[in-house]
Amino acid sequence: MTRKLSIIPFIVLIGIALITLLITGIPSVNTIDYWTKYKDQLSAGDTAWMLTAAALVLLMTPGLAFFYGGMVNPRNVISTMLQSFICMAVISVLWIVVGFSLSFGESIDGWIGNPFTYFFLDGVAEGKPWVNAPTIPLLLFALYQLKFAIITPALITGAFAERIRFTSYILFICLFCIFIYTPLAHWTWHPEGILYNLGVLDFAGGTVVHMSAGWAALASALYLHQRKEAEHNPANIPLVMLGTGLLWFGWFGFNAGSALGANQLAVSAAMTTTGASAAAALAWIFFDTVKGKKPSALGMCIGAVVGLVAITPAAGFVTIPHSIFIGVIASLISNKLVDWRTSKTTLDDTLDVFPCHGVGGMVGMVLTGVFATSAVNPIIPDGDNGLFFGETKLFLHHLAALIGVSVFAFGGSYLLLMFTNWISPLRVNEDDEKAGLDSSQHGEGYLSWVKNDLEHS
Repeated sequence: MTRKLSIIPFIVLIGIALITLLITGIPSVNTIDYWTKYKDQLSAGDTAWMLTAAALVLLMTPGLAFFYGGMVNPRNVISTMLQSFICMAVISVLWIVVGFSLSFGESIDGWIGNPFTYFFLDGVAEGKPWVNAPTIPLLLFALYQLKFAIITPALITGAFAERIRFTSYILFICLFCIFIYTPLAHWTWHPEGILYNLGVLDFAGGTVVHMSAGWAALASALYLHQRKEAEHNPANIPLVMLGTGLLWFGWFGFNAGSALGANQLAVSAAMTTTGASAAAALAWIFFDTVKGKKPSALGMCIGAVVGLVAITPAAGFVTIPHSIFIGVIASLISNKLVDWRTSKTTLDDTLDVFPCHGVGGMVGMVLTGVFATSAVNPIIPDGDNGLFFGETKLFLHHLAALIGVSVFAFGGSYLLLMFTNWISPLRVNEDDEKAGLDSSQHGEGYLSWVKNDLEHS
């Protein structure tokens, strides 16, 4: 983006700040009266847990930054991590302005929310609790859902790491959030959404988060083409391990928090999350040894994250033993796809976002249609259990939804990449790529402290 165009984001932010002077956001009911008004349904325990869960999900984005940052070339560590961190700022403002309304506002024929229902979160502080989260304040539900919106575009960054312009990236994630993420959230989680009314199950974001990010990652890798120097060694494996730990820890807020209360379903989701991620981590490194590779720290970390991804749509719908099966199958499939991408194709998905997050989410969605049971979650109607229990309706609806969501997420993301590139070039020039994005985009350097120590020694 030229310097002249760079003023546009600044003007937009100032404009948003000025609009807030017209929308005071003063609730018609103060906080004490709000609790009194809804005292018969609000739960202090559920509220406390969901505040904690929201914080845990937010922690996942810095965890992702460490996870991705440790894998890239040393010249691109800071830029890769910043692409995750900036989502916490950009998407938060966007969510307050219009994102929550588009996702959970008054439904327009099941396709999208009315952008003015909760414009600048107006009316949310005093709003009636969300229908599927009746024991916590509506504002807390909005806060919790914001954290999902933050991490979704951050997941995409691994696919185009080491070659994207930072300011163009910011424009793309804004467009992605508005035109891809919010419609999918509305379709899947709004009681009037088209997928919701088809009976499609997505407990914590396998469709909304991981499939959308995975298909956008594939579109990005195809559109931006290969890096000039695609081969490199990871900058810092301990950073990857730290990121994995933070992701695994935060995922309990992601999955168990999606029970939207401190209850038995949250406990069950926490345990299925544990089972799937542990089994997937083991499956990845054991499968590597079968193929003649050494069991690596990087492999275990990737396997654990694949398991977390795959169990996400199923966490509150399947039994604990079946969570192990889901983790193992997802890990094996993703492992083979990573091998196939690197050895048989020229696709430069830098950190294998599509084989791991995209495919992991799809495997989880399909297996939710196989193993979901009303014995775990009574929200599933009688006769709509998974294929494993001899019932086909849910499974077939999941297959249809998988195809529809895939076409929408991939096609829509590709069009947004084209539009972004038309406004501001997405890819850095060859000299900037060679120098590394830390230096060319941000004027910083991950290894600068090492160089300084060497110069003074």
